Amino acid sequence: MAQYTPMIQQYLNIKADYQDAFLFFRLGDFYEMFFEDAIKASQELEITLTSRDGGGEERIPMCGVPYHSASSYIEQLIEKGYKVAICEQTEDPKQAKGVVKREVVQLITPGTLMEGKGLGEKDNQYIASVTVFEALFGLALTDITTGESYVTLLSTMEDCLGELYSRQVKEIVVADDFPEKLKKMILERQPVTFSIEKDAAYLEKLDSIAGHLQDQRLKITFARLYNYLERTQKRTLEHLQKVEFYQLNQYLKIDMYSKRNLELTETIRSKGKKGSLLWLLDETKTAMGARLLKQWIDRPLIDKKEIEKRQNIVGMLIDRYIEREELRELLKEVYDLERLSGKIAFGNANARDLIQLKKSLEKIPEIRSIVASLGIADSEQIKKEIDPCESLKELLQKAIIENPPISVKEGNIIKDGFNEELDRYRDAARNGKTWIAELEKRERELTGIKSLKIGYNKVFGYYIEVTKANLHLLDEGRYERKQTLANAERYVTPELKEKEVLILEAEEKIVDLEYELFVQIRDEVKQYIPRLQLLAKKIAELDCLQCFAVISEERHYTKPSFSDSELYIKDGRHPVVEKVMESDNYVPNDCWMKEGRNILLITGPNMSGKSTYMRQIALTAVLAQIGCFVPASEAVLPIFDQIFTRIGAADDLVSGQSTFMVEMLEAKNAIVHATNQSLILFDEIGRGTSTYDGMALAQAIIEYIHDHIGAKTLFSTHYHELTVLGDELQNVQNVHVKAIEENGKVVFLHKVDEGAADQSYGIHVAELAELPEILIQRAKEILSKLEGDNQKEKYTPSVIEHSVEPSIEYSAEPSQLSLFGDEIAEKKKEPAGKKLSSKEKEVLSIISSLDLLDMTPLEALNTLYDIQKKLK
Repeated sequence: MAQYTPMIQQYLNIKADYQDAFLFFRLGDFYEMFFEDAIKASQELEITLTSRDGGGEERIPMCGVPYHSASSYIEQLIEKGYKVAICEQTEDPKQAKGVVKREVVQLITPGTLMEGKGLGEKDNQYIASVTVFEALFGLALTDITTGESYVTLLSTMEDCLGELYSRQVKEIVVADDFPEKLKKMILERQPVTFSIEKDAAYLEKLDSIAGHLQDQRLKITFARLYNYLERTQKRTLEHLQKVEFYQLNQYLKIDMYSKRNLELTETIRSKGKKGSLLWLLDETKTAMGARLLKQWIDRPLIDKKEIEKRQNIVGMLIDRYIEREELRELLKEVYDLERLSGKIAFGNANARDLIQLKKSLEKIPEIRSIVASLGIADSEQIKKEIDPCESLKELLQKAIIENPPISVKEGNIIKDGFNEELDRYRDAARNGKTWIAELEKRERELTGIKSLKIGYNKVFGYYIEVTKANLHLLDEGRYERKQTLANAERYVTPELKEKEVLILEAEEKIVDLEYELFVQIRDEVKQYIPRLQLLAKKIAELDCLQCFAVISEERHYTKPSFSDSELYIKDGRHPVVEKVMESDNYVPNDCWMKEGRNILLITGPNMSGKSTYMRQIALTAVLAQIGCFVPASEAVLPIFDQIFTRIGAADDLVSGQSTFMVEMLEAKNAIVHATNQSLILFDEIGRGTSTYDGMALAQAIIEYIHDHIGAKTLFSTHYHELTVLGDELQNVQNVHVKAIEENGKVVFLHKVDEGAADQSYGIHVAELAELPEILIQRAKEILSKLEGDNQKEKYTPSVIEHSVEPSIEYSAEPSQLSLFGDEIAEKKKEPAGKKLSSKEKEVLSIISSLDLLDMTPLEALNTLYDIQKKLK
């Protein structure tokens, strides 16, 4: 086989180190890809696949993208989860001997994208590393666009999965021996790109940002992530902020299922922001504030002092409308200081970025003044932390012109008067051009040729152009002929060439010097990055708090107070549903839970609002613990440590779990981890299996929470039989969502009241869904038959014992349906000595042989019907 050409060999040598990435190989004005990269990229990017001779026996597949528009193609690949290695020429082709030297200058990955449409300004761009220790999981997170870094130790993989999910991590860095089973578990939950980093050595250079970490496992976890970033980005990471160690129990813990069920940051159905709690609250004016708001919703506080500190500022901003509106207007003018800092540190910032930084800093003194005027308890401290960085602002005001170009290598960036040498070159260039304009005017007058002009091109430099029609007007030998065109002649003079050298030399030096000065300014700005990042945090906090004030005032929210055990909400509303609906149509509801009524057993028909009622209690708690006011006329709340929900379920086909299994896993998560300071929402537990199984599980779960956990619990159910638990269990209280029947139609009142519901109105709901009329009528006939006089007794939940095999009891209460009919119930009551007929003996034999817990409701009804026929 023939040898490849030196250039292709160079490509293959570099590609060998980046097997998991597309190699963008710089050739002139294009990034080229070869072999498998070319074939795959042509498909993914929908670009033409060509080929070239590479010295081998066959032509090499090849495709490419223009250098100036490569970013859009790179972003497309990153969005699909791929990596892109940028390979640039590292020496001047004019000075190269043989093949121009090339090397990878950056590896762009889903977790390291610094700019582009795929980088949402209101979302963090986290890259994570997960390190497995003997009994713990180390998790490190970094957003290289903002410099934020976090690290923690987690006791279970479930907690780790929850963190990766809530942070919307797009890339995970792991060791080469990371268990495949754990990779699979992660990929079942969310699409991520895995990257390998063998080096987890903690070096002294990390002390400035991670030296405060006490646990060596934390240092190793973060070091793996840092080493990967340094190796792939091949540039300074000076903008990384001090690593923040956190523990899950520092905040209100909400597992990934509950976050999804409550739709905190995205909706279940569309996976979009609209319709979520974040959508309701987001009245932020800065990108920094929007990102922090999302973090606050993901991490509600459990420290009462910190919550009340936020509440007090919110209350102050509500009372000071004029100052709040002024603050909002000023915040509009503040750009994304965190990401500007990241771009400056990475060397990606251009002059327009520095102008954005300058304009932002110009607004800071006014923001400080407003904060000082609010009279907040610690406003002086806040004012100090809002650092205006005056010297930086002055530097940018003196150095950068107001409307610079995007490119930093074409000049026209630095202001006059900033640098003496630059001013001299500019003077020479300007004067030279003035001289040329005057020469053109003078030559027109001396020759009498009004169309004579002095032009310039890169090949011939400056020239004097005379049309052929006017050549007779020129004196012989006046100019030196340089170029002949179809309709004109071009000339030069010694004097013109001398000026050309002066002007071009000056213009070239201007461009080079401007770039050099810009880089110096950018490097000087780097020294301010820690101050800018602190400023960004304070501006983001102010933005979130003013956002809470705006929402609370506009939507008539009230400031909650906190209790050790009581939950009392008067006229509570679901904040998102209320916004979507006309507020006049929303029916508010109360909720009262305390010692003696810690579990509310909620009954009522479908569509009546049970799920909405349950969610609004949880969302009210979340709003309170992030420091916002709440949708109620009065609210007293405990500070919850955890919230668990089991609301709605779907088959988890990827992991092979049925709806009922998902339901049971979510229930288990709550039961195992909840404390007496937690909030549990269980909606229709047990409906995914047979009636008796479901009823037994539902009662057992209620009893377990009642006896062993003591958490505040909202438990909605269609099993009306469970309502007797309100009498049997001390802390269980029945409530129901009211509905009335008018002219055969059900009317939902959406009002929660004390006591149990009297019926389910299931057929009425089916009627509202416009099922065929003949079907509805048939359902009514069947229901009437089932509710006949011969079935007045019903199964009661008190039969569910804590034994292995539950026993079956019968109740003769006239308001309950009998499981086997009055006649059989009477037979059970007869004295032991009474003689039974042959039919009765046969029926009792059938009954005793039945496995009720393994029968479907339909099978049970058919069996009941057969038994009844035998007795008649």
